[in-house]
Order: sequence, then C-alpha cells, then structure tokens
Amino acid sequence: MSLTPDELLQKMQQGDPGAIAAFLIEHRPQLLAFIEKQLGPALRMKVEPDDIVQEVSLSAIRSPQDFAVPGRDPLGLLFQMAEQRIVDAHRKFVGAKKRSSDREVGLDAGGADSQSAGFAAMLIASITSPSQAFSRNQKEFQLQQAMQELPAEQRDALRLRYVEGLPTKEIAERLGKSDGAIRVLLSRTINQLQSLLGKTL
Repeated sequence: MSLTPDELLQKMQQGDPGAIAAFLIEHRPQLLAFIEKQLGPALRMKVEPDDIVQEVSLSAIRSPQDFAVPGRDPLGLLFQMAEQRIVDAHRKFVGAKKRSSDREVGLDAGGADSQSAGFAAMLIASITSPSQAFSRNQKEFQLQQAMQELPAEQRDALRLRYVEGLPTKEIAERLGKSDGAIRVLLSRTINQLQSLLGKTL
C-alpha cells in the first residue's frame, strides 16, 4: 500500500529509513537534474552526477535525524547535501589544479601563488555552496556574504571563470561583452572581494 505524501513526510520525520529511501527513489530525477545543473565542465570530467546522487542517498539514509526538524523541506535538504558534496569535489579536483591549469591566468595579473590558490578555492566554494551550510570559517562566510551583494553579471562572470573554468574570450561571448571588458570586470571584482576580506595577494 503506497503512502500519501503527507504520510511519507511524517514517517521521514520519525526517522524511518524506508520512508527516506522511498522519497529518494521518487525524487531521484529532480535530484539528478539539480546536480547536473550545478556541475561545471571542469568538474564533470572528474565526477559523474550519479556518483553525487549515490553519496547523497547514503548520507541521507545514514542521517535520518536530519529529516526530523519540523517544517524542513526534505527535497531542499537533499539539494543542500548535494551542493556540499559538489563544493568538496571542486576543492579536491578543480581547486587543487588551479595553479597548474593552462586555463588559469591567475586571480590577478601577477599569476597565482599559494595565497591566491587558497582564495580561488574559497571563491569556488562561495559560488557553489548555500549560505546556511557555508560557515566553516569567518573569512569564508564573509566572502559568501560579499558575493551575494555583487551584481548578477559579476557573479556570472566569476562562476564561468573560476567554477566552469572557461577562458575570458568565451565568457565575453556568453555575456555579450569584449574580452578586454571581461578581464577588467574580473580583475576589478576580485580586487573588490579581496579588499573586503583584507587580503593582499
């Protein structure tokens, strides 16, 4: 006998692993679509969307208490779990090679060093992680708050450059600007964010 959505939610809030598994099966297409949308080309070469789905599913079933919070949207919780795993994957596979990648021109004209590589990792995480789950340290939290205050065009340019790893020429084509204008926009935005964090790269 199948459960109604309300009955299923009630059992999930009671920590029933079977109910959580049933919810995962029912909403797997939405979860997979969300993950595919969040993965950039650079990370997609290293991680399959199905792998993230499996990790989220295992984590959800092993953490039934996370679904017991009254009023919590279970699908939203799964999306948050997926976002955090995407952030971790970015740090592991993409952020680590920023310094040596031939697509990386550095965070400024002087190129990347250990400090700028660390800033790049924080930048990637700030773009891809939800604010409520992104507060591992004060500077990361401050960076994400600053990111949220940027105009959409600047956020898009940063995401395309540092998350998806696109060259500035391709970003310019997507945003309808010249290559030079995008380089200036990126440089100005990075300097602005670094200044807010008190960083000197």
